[in-house]
Amino acid sequence: MSEKKGRVLLAYSGGLDTSCILAWLIEQGYEVYAFMADVGQEEDFEAARKKALTVGAKKFFLEDLKREFVTELIYPAVQANCIYENVYLLGTSLARPVIARGMMAIADKEGCDFVSHGCTGKGNDQVRFELAFYGLKPDIKVVAPWRIPEFYNRFPGRQALLAYAAEKNIPVQQTASKPWSTDENLFHISYEAGILEDPDTTPPVDMWKLTTAPENAPVIPERISIQFERGLPVKVTVPGEGKTYTDAVDVFNALNALARKHGIGRIDIVENRFIGVKSRGCYESPAATILRIAHMDIEGLTLDRNVRALRDQFVTIELSKILYNGHWFTPEREFVISAIPSSQRTVNGVVRLKLYKGNVVVEGRSSDEGLYDEKQSSMDELGGFEPTDTTGFIQIESIRIKKWAQANIRKGQAGVTPKDVYGSRV
Repeated sequence: MSEKKGRVLLAYSGGLDTSCILAWLIEQGYEVYAFMADVGQEEDFEAARKKALTVGAKKFFLEDLKREFVTELIYPAVQANCIYENVYLLGTSLARPVIARGMMAIADKEGCDFVSHGCTGKGNDQVRFELAFYGLKPDIKVVAPWRIPEFYNRFPGRQALLAYAAEKNIPVQQTASKPWSTDENLFHISYEAGILEDPDTTPPVDMWKLTTAPENAPVIPERISIQFERGLPVKVTVPGEGKTYTDAVDVFNALNALARKHGIGRIDIVENRFIGVKSRGCYESPAATILRIAHMDIEGLTLDRNVRALRDQFVTIELSKILYNGHWFTPEREFVISAIPSSQRTVNGVVRLKLYKGNVVVEGRSSDEGLYDEKQSSMDELGGFEPTDTTGFIQIESIRIKKWAQANIRKGQAGVTPKDVYGSRV
């Protein structure tokens, strides 16, 4: 029997890695408590509880964190149009702060000496979880098995974990033929590892869990509307169902169901992890995909040009990096996120959408306080706009361009074309 090492709270998912880690921590002499967060994943929580206790956990804790996940993490990301490397909507990253905060509350309450997780030594989540732990409780001690030589030498890959699970009679969903790892929450599901590590391998059809394949989605499009107030989706109307949704969690669940039905939200990418390793990941982000398109569209009608440019150039980029890199409990996050409410003050209105075979098509938008002036923009009337005013505008704008052209003429470089620079193939 190993020497008693103290009480550890394990972030438990019920999957292969954390079930094996639970058993291994007990082997090492830890008294293990298991923590599970309900962040909207489709999970048999009772089965997970029974599995954790059967494997040897002394206690099991399940915390429902869906509402704070939506209101405190997802919605600011929607307001800021957060995205990583122009394609990934940050589903895994978004859930980590609320899970970490829930864990630390239980660790304090139960007098745990350590916290632990099942994140690999090559991934982003080890950074996200541990920086969150330290941001919440600076003196907490972390046990990271995938960075302990005794552990990772014993379990060099998932096949070794599967063998260990069989030895310990731990039931797992992963098999030798489907060894990929998943992480699911209300916002998305991710898939990685196994055959997916070859970036040229097409994901198996039966891998995708949430969304209908676009080619199998309904041939009749579905039309919905989303009402925004201060950049937040406050009402979803689904005429085909005769239903409206206004509660924050209900809104997200309704959009998830619609997007899944119509094959919306799949991506397959190779991304740059924070630690510098490239990684292939497949993701399904159903509701998030709809909300991003709708929110960006209503901003076109309601958000000032310069405010939008500044937000896009700074807040969107920096908050996306903060989320991806696990810097939520930091002063820079507080600073960046403080700009969101003022940027969204005028983002009020309704967007009408068509959902069809993997596509989200904007069909119209309206707002009682939009910055768009139909008469001013019209080709059929002046609407208070004097075309002659543009002459002076063009003259002022042309000053530097004329000077640049004159300088080039003196140097014999006037009218340089892409062909001159790149060759005849352009």
